[in-house]
Amino acid sequence: MTRPSNRSPEQKLQVVMSVLRGELSAAEAGRKAGVSEQSVHNWKRALLDSGREGLAQGRKRRTSREVELEAENEELKAALGEAHVELRVWRKGAEYLPPSRTSR
Repeated sequence: MTRPSNRSPEQKLQVVMSVLRGELSAAEAGRKAGVSEQSVHNWKRALLDSGREGLAQGRKRRTSREVELEAENEELKAALGEAHVELRVWRKGAEYLPPSRTSR
């Protein structure tokens, strides 16, 4: 598992831009910045995938739709749980009732 970088998004951007301009290789830029070559490649991929926000976030940001769907999912889970409990109560209560004529 990797540990989070203590470099600011601006520092990461400078390192990646020097690589993209061809001024330094990823290995050279990593040595100069005091990070691994793999970190430089990860920052570069993040920049190319999602721009400057990708470097600040470190991960892909969740969209408002994803947040909305997760909230709806939690509501549905709660409703399902309540319905399950209600059904168990009904079934348990039915054990104490005499059998109906239609159930014979």
